[in-house]
Amino acid sequence: MSDKLYAEVPSLDLADFTSGDAERKAAFVKALGDAYQNIGFVAVKNHGLSEDLTKSLYTAVEKFFSLPDEVKLKYEKTELAGQRGYISKGREKAKGRNTGDLKEFYHVGQPTENKLEEYPENIWPDEVPEFQKYTQEAYKTLEQAGISMLQAIALHLGLDEHYFDDKVKKGNSIIRQIHYFPIENPDEIPADAVRAAEHGDINLITLLMGASADGLQVLRRDGEWIPITALPDQIVVNVGDMLDRLTNHKLKSTIHRVVNPPRELMGTSRFSIPFFMHPVSEMDLTCLDSCVDADNPKRYEDMTAGEFLDQRLREIGLKS
Repeated sequence: MSDKLYAEVPSLDLADFTSGDAERKAAFVKALGDAYQNIGFVAVKNHGLSEDLTKSLYTAVEKFFSLPDEVKLKYEKTELAGQRGYISKGREKAKGRNTGDLKEFYHVGQPTENKLEEYPENIWPDEVPEFQKYTQEAYKTLEQAGISMLQAIALHLGLDEHYFDDKVKKGNSIIRQIHYFPIENPDEIPADAVRAAEHGDINLITLLMGASADGLQVLRRDGEWIPITALPDQIVVNVGDMLDRLTNHKLKSTIHRVVNPPRELMGTSRFSIPFFMHPVSEMDLTCLDSCVDADNPKRYEDMTAGEFLDQRLREIGLKS
């Protein structure tokens, strides 16, 4: 493992992996593995999302979140534990915290044709019909990019390239449209309230479409917070807690956060769209034998992806 302390998130080209050129493919796998064993984040281009799709989806998302609260609340179904539809302001909090994050968001899962019986149906806002079209396009595109990323990860781990394929096919993946809402009176919010408190993601990997403003930071191994910046044609892809568990912390689910803007910008919105790539619920997250040895003894108890998700949803306040 490299001891390098990255000054910024490494940039990779997914076309190197999918090119059919063995040398380019191997170089991508090595660079990805080095980054994921160290900082847990990479910025990736040639992921399949077009500029037009990105712009159209963000426009639809902004349109939805500009609706009055009483309209948005029609799409909040608390019995679904935040897994589909609208999740209102302050409902989600980071694990170990009592103060809710300064955000509201919307969750969309597998389309009906791929939906397993255990997953809830998607909920669509009538007021913004294009929201469904562009969300579903982005979902399919990011899912495909995620499959390629997991194939590279499998090769890095010495597994069959397609180890993850059947585990994420019809997986419980979610695309989340987030609105970090304006704070008109900063003195009236809790002193410790932030847009997204420090946390690790629950899933295997997260693929993040470019956000509308700065604020995302990652905690480096030396304890320093560094900003995550990506070019307009890149997405950010990071390791989640499920992959960390599976690899016995060989691949790092790095703590990250979204900090509040300077006081003079607190009255502005920030929008962000991550795709949380989940496997099917029955995937076994028991640490891989190849990732356990005398220097790195097994650190996690055995559980399935479904059990882990259920546990974490309770910890972050979406499930009681």
